[in-house]
Amino acid sequence: MSYWETNREILRKQYGGLLEELSSGDESPPKDIKVETTPAGIPTLCINGIYVNSQRDPLREGQRLAEAVRGENAPIVILGFGLGFSATAAAELGRPVIIVEKYKTLLLKAFELRDFSGFLSQNRIIFVIGGGGEGITSALAIANDLISGENSGKKKLAPSVIRNRALMSLDENWYKSVEDRIRSWTMRDEINTATHKRFGRRWVRNLSRNMRAIRDYPGVTRLEGLAAGNDTDAEPLPVFLAAAGPSLDKIKPLLRDIYERCIIVAVDTNLRFFVKNGIQPDFVLVVDPQFWNSRHLDRCVCECHSSDQAARQTALIAESAVYPPVLSLPFKNKFLCGSVFPLGTFIEKQVDPKGRLGAGGSVASTAWDFARTLGGREIWIAGLDLSFPQLKTHFRGARFEDLSNADSNRFNPAEKWVLRALRDGFPFFAHSANGEKVLTDKRLSLYATWFEAQFRYYSQIKNYTLTVEGLAIPGLHAADTGKFLALPPRRDEIDRRIQRIFSQTEIEFNSPQEKRERTERYEKAVSVLTSALKSIKDTADEGAEIARRALRSSLNPSQQNKIIKELEEITRRVTESEVKEIADFLILPQDGEKAGEEESDVFLAYLKGSLRLFSGIVEAAQLNLELK
Repeated sequence: MSYWETNREILRKQYGGLLEELSSGDESPPKDIKVETTPAGIPTLCINGIYVNSQRDPLREGQRLAEAVRGENAPIVILGFGLGFSATAAAELGRPVIIVEKYKTLLLKAFELRDFSGFLSQNRIIFVIGGGGEGITSALAIANDLISGENSGKKKLAPSVIRNRALMSLDENWYKSVEDRIRSWTMRDEINTATHKRFGRRWVRNLSRNMRAIRDYPGVTRLEGLAAGNDTDAEPLPVFLAAAGPSLDKIKPLLRDIYERCIIVAVDTNLRFFVKNGIQPDFVLVVDPQFWNSRHLDRCVCECHSSDQAARQTALIAESAVYPPVLSLPFKNKFLCGSVFPLGTFIEKQVDPKGRLGAGGSVASTAWDFARTLGGREIWIAGLDLSFPQLKTHFRGARFEDLSNADSNRFNPAEKWVLRALRDGFPFFAHSANGEKVLTDKRLSLYATWFEAQFRYYSQIKNYTLTVEGLAIPGLHAADTGKFLALPPRRDEIDRRIQRIFSQTEIEFNSPQEKRERTERYEKAVSVLTSALKSIKDTADEGAEIARRALRSSLNPSQQNKIIKELEEITRRVTESEVKEIADFLILPQDGEKAGEEESDVFLAYLKGSLRLFSGIVEAAQLNLELK
């Protein structure tokens, strides 16, 4: 049996769909591919006169590259497969291996020339082949899940990368885009940890003050399908999403046309843009927990006294951890999206599930997912720049601009604030939607990765941008003004549908019986929460005291085993608590001992780790009880 037949049989059995994908071929395969044999009788590959593997000893070369990434328990990414010498050597390290290869032709050639039966038979090999390299993000997630499943509780590590420079030179831009995606993915945990550390307690405080809002306000599930066509409304309505990038200024002349044609979804940072220009968006989203973020809504919301005004007033879509005064603003209609935090989720689940919206790190990502749930087939977008076109940071008149101008003086001019905004996010140049270069940074490119993934996953929705100065995002199509103005005016129909769903929500959600039953569920949920938090606090306190006493004592092996069993029992009781995740939320990830203090005694290390864990749970549970 030939190498190809052996490899093909394994591919067919273990890698569903990969054979079909390889058979589809490349749009423009590399030319001048030559196979040569080394003195040791091993095949090597030459493309366009460049050897992609060693001419003398490709096996040793692959082993050397694999040795360079030995030591860390993280996925290994192979950029450029070649004949797979580095990949097979890397697989021997026992870590997940992600093969990234643009050209299917080269992968097929490798399967014809070498026996990969042992390599392919492992269940830790993942392929990202051709296309735009988008699959690297999900591949990294799968690979890290494989590792975390074996090493529960350990911090996920950035992948080790082995690069075949010769192969990468065949399409530098393609491989660079893959590396950009890897970089964005590896930043995610770092950013999430930093955000958690900065805002974790603020989220819990806000949630505690807003708890009754979960009882009193309906969820966004009641708005699902608003834009979709049905028996009475034959045609879906288009949705317009306004982000807060600097290119938003360019749509001012179109605002009235946008209002007449689309359901308008705004974000908190640009509500004042619409209000100043005489337009009331249909919905505005607020998800940020900070006080300063709530100031974006200053003087943007007013009481409406006539029924016509009320019908056209902006409705609030908020997360239950927002800064509490936001929920007291005079929006006539307020809806909550599902909490992304354990405390909010616990109450919602027992009282009234709200409906989760995606969270890609910015309010614009949540706003896009809300626009998606409305059910239209088209989402028109402006201001989603995720970059600094013409070195601008926001649209004119944004709250950020007002603050920087107000604080400006000869020693600290507003330009200094702009410079910090441009500099501090690790800036770099990338392609804009109009094909030019635009300045962006790592944080904004991470958001772009989220949008790209969503556009690909919900491919049935067409996303158009009216502003092309921002970062190019695959799946977001540039559209000119003429294409947009070809949409028919439908404002009366939009208002009719929105008012109908608001009225229906009022009848169903606020009926006397439903309010009474929901109040009973809420009081029961709070009672269960309080009791469970007290219980987990007492249990963790017991575990911390056992570890503390053991650290002060000199114990023989029999006594050590007894302590370990006691702590394991405490751990079991904690992990079985229904509020474990609520307490865990405020415990920041531990990287182990500080540098220079690593504990060589395994038992002492176990005691110290247990003490840190249980003390953290006690503190977190106590804070939740105090704020509840």
